[in-house]
Parts: sequence; structure tokens; C-alpha cells
Amino acid sequence: MEVGLIEAFILAGGAIGFGSMLLVKGGDWTVDAAVYVAQRFGISQLIIGFTILAFGTSLPELIVSILSNLRGSPGIAVGNVLGSNIANIAFIIGFVAIASPLVKRSKAIARDLVFMVLVTCLFAGLLVYGYIGYLAGAGMLALLFSYIFYQYYAATHGEEIPESEDDDEPGFQSMGRALIFLGLGLFAIAIGAEFLVRGARIGALAIGVPESVIALSLIAFGTSLPELSTSLIAAKKGHSDMVFGNIIGSNVFNILMIMGVAAMLKPISSSMFAEQLVNFDVWVTLAVSVIFAAILFARKSIGRYVGMTMFAGYILYNIYIYAIYVTP
Repeated sequence: MEVGLIEAFILAGGAIGFGSMLLVKGGDWTVDAAVYVAQRFGISQLIIGFTILAFGTSLPELIVSILSNLRGSPGIAVGNVLGSNIANIAFIIGFVAIASPLVKRSKAIARDLVFMVLVTCLFAGLLVYGYIGYLAGAGMLALLFSYIFYQYYAATHGEEIPESEDDDEPGFQSMGRALIFLGLGLFAIAIGAEFLVRGARIGALAIGVPESVIALSLIAFGTSLPELSTSLIAAKKGHSDMVFGNIIGSNVFNILMIMGVAAMLKPISSSMFAEQLVNFDVWVTLAVSVIFAAILFARKSIGRYVGMTMFAGYILYNIYIYAIYVTP
């Protein structure tokens, strides 16, 4: 191995490691502060899971994808969204269910599962069409805000919200302190995303791996770490619905917010990234979403065996994309 290649690996590994660390810590601060603020304003746990928590943990994907698209790497932006949505369900739900089985309590989850699948279908259709322009991006954002408004309206006008155990409040003594950590968290996420993108691109160039594959696997995993840490904590406290809400909401935010904002800043054309994202990976994302919805429609819980199956499927998917798209 040449010295230059070794140096590239060291730089890439250091940047990715440091960026991932900042993403995780920044995500923790952001979510804790957002939950504290939401609690002070009397927002329900259901709304926190689907909106505040989902948005907070989706910030890494948002920043990584926008930066990548603006720098002429839409493959990383699209691959990050697809890979993150796959990781959110197969990896995070699978891993969390192995550690602590998840029990569905809220009937409202069914509505949001259907919406998540429909949004994924919309995204698949746009990728097949081959172009996501300014108007499509604006429409995606409008759909997201309409969805959030409907959720809030439904939750405050008689829709059933199950009782849950009291949450451990984030360690803030005042609103001012919470807002400071919210700002610090957002800053850490922005810097972490920058390091992650740079490290991934260095690594991709060094070993000849397509950017889309790096985005589907390494970047998607790194930007999904906030969802993982948040979901593990919520599951350990017995708040399974918050876990489901975080994952479903994150997948919706990933598509509507990230692709919407990215397309409004710079239109996305399928001709600018690897064909496998349209021909294969988006359909895997849709299939995983449909299977996840079907499991929750058919069962009241996701136990360890189902979790292990989902986790194994995620590992096999990553092995497959590297074997097919990287191996000569």
C-alpha cells in the first residue's frame, strides 16, 4: 500500500471518527434541550416523538445532504437519505428490540406508518422521474408542515394518547440553559457533518468506492447514531411509542425536509448519481418501510427474534452493496 493511500486512510478515518463523535454529542444536546423546551410548553410525548425528537435527530442527515448537494455530490445526498431510512428501521429498530423489546401502545402509530409509506412512494416516484426541482422541493416542505399541523390538531382534539411513565427530565435548571445547549448542539452537529462529509469523500477517492455506496452505508450509519442513542434511552425507560415515533418521524423528515430543502437550494437530477440508487436502493427502502408497517399492523410488539432478523437483514444489505458495487 502506497504511503499516500495510507495517509488518506488516516485522514479519512480521523475526520469520520471526529465528525461522528460531534454528531452524536450534538444530537444528544439538541434532543435533550428540545425535549425540555417542549415539556415546559406542555407539548405531549406523542408530539415530541414525531416532531421535536424526529427533527432533532434528523439534523445530521439534513446538513450532510445539503452540503453534499451544494458541492456537486447529489449521490451522497440521496444515498444518505435512503441509507438512513433503511438504517433507522432495520438497524435501529432491530438493535433496540434485541436490547429491549418494543410494545406498540398508541393507535395513532398506524396513521403515521401509512403516511411514511406514502411519502417513501412519492420519493421513489420522483427518483424514477429523474428530477426534483424547486417546485417539487417546495411541495415536499408544504406536505411536511401540513402533516405536522394535522398531527398536532389530531392530538389536541380527542385522539387517543396512551398514558406512559413519567419521563426523567433533561438536566437543565432553566430555559436559558436549555437554549444555550440547544445552540451548542446544533453547532456541534454542523461541524460534525462537515468533518463526516470530508472524511467520506477522502476515503471514497482513496479506495475507489462510489460516493453513493459510502453514503448508503458509512454516512447513513454515522448520521443515524443520534436516532440510535435516543431510541435506546427511550426504550430502556419503557417509552416504546416514543421510539416508533422517532423512527417514523425521522424517515418522514429525511425525505420531505432534507430532499425538499436540498432541491430548493439546488435541483437534483438522477443523471448526476449512480443508477443503482434508482434501480435498486430506493426499492429496498420502500420494501423495508412496507415490511416495518406490516409488522406493526399485524403485531403489538417487536421482540428480540424479529429484532435479530431485522438487524441481520441490515448487515446483509451492506455486504451486498459493497460486493456488487465495489468489487471489480
